[in-house]
Amino acid sequence: MADPINSTDFAIAPLLAAYLTGSALDDAQRQQLLAWELADPSQAAAWGITPENGAAQLEERLSWLQTLQAHHDTLPLPPAPMERYLGLYWRLWLPLALTLKRARDAQAGPLIQGVLGGQGTGKTTLTLILQHILQVMGYRAVGLSIDDIYKTYRDRQALIQVDPRLRWRGPPGTHDIDLGMATLTQIRAAGPGEAVALPRFDKSLHGGEGDRTDPEWVQDIDILLFEGWFLGARPIEPAQFDQAPEPIVTEADRQFARDMNAELATYLPLWDCLDRLMVLCPADYRLSKQWRKDAEHQMKAQGKTGMSDATIDAFVEYFWCALHPELFIAALKRDGEHVNLVVEIDRDRTPRAIYSPALAII
Repeated sequence: MADPINSTDFAIAPLLAAYLTGSALDDAQRQQLLAWELADPSQAAAWGITPENGAAQLEERLSWLQTLQAHHDTLPLPPAPMERYLGLYWRLWLPLALTLKRARDAQAGPLIQGVLGGQGTGKTTLTLILQHILQVMGYRAVGLSIDDIYKTYRDRQALIQVDPRLRWRGPPGTHDIDLGMATLTQIRAAGPGEAVALPRFDKSLHGGEGDRTDPEWVQDIDILLFEGWFLGARPIEPAQFDQAPEPIVTEADRQFARDMNAELATYLPLWDCLDRLMVLCPADYRLSKQWRKDAEHQMKAQGKTGMSDATIDAFVEYFWCALHPELFIAALKRDGEHVNLVVEIDRDRTPRAIYSPALAII
């Protein structure tokens, strides 16, 4: 998600670039902006843009775009001029930040925004970018990963003795749900200036097995961005595993998938603590495997240690067996009751489609 959109592929990029250099937009250009926004009805609906309010909403977005020009270099992005990222600023980062700002303003306490995203979807980068943008807007946003509530190393070692299938951390059953719920409850209940302990996890400990480390103490949280690879996923009908997609092929695979589906039900009270949920997903779930390989190849090219392609295949397919994207993510993309926003990501890691399941124009 951090890769820049090529400006030549973004129709209104020249207009926005000129605006950032100080060129005022005339009425015709503002109409062009609004027409571009309304040309995708599902995306416009997701951001609450209508022909009636569009001019005012886009004026606000333009104003923040100009303000962020002075802060662009502070964002966790590969070095490049702001113009290279205009597509992401305009289509996703700014409207999403403004949506969170309005949602926070509409309630009395902190907003808890869930972010589900598989490998390579850029969920961690997106949450960091949102924290920076929201800070410029005057809001204290902090990030929490589902990884931060893993069970301790000792508890996970004991878990493996009971169920050797949980050899890798990450699937349902490897997290401390009570810790997660207690953390979210404390964030909601904290008064002004009252510090809350956010759990943190260090993946480098115990030879890469990882363990819980000292918490981070934070206060006056306006927005919590809670992200994870299956955050918000809900159990499906067990019968769907009778003819499940690959790599769920053997009876042992199917039993593992059924057991993970049953374990997922224990996470529902944690999901109920969310105010909102967005889903980041590849247009084709198989892209996540290639993205992981690309990242490992890049690490090796830099002289660092990286996994082999065969190890990556086994690693990614293990998690597909646990919670297969075609079964669990596909269901969420249609779930207007629990999901507020879906961002489908193309092969080049730019947004292919942005919509709200409850408002999507079919």
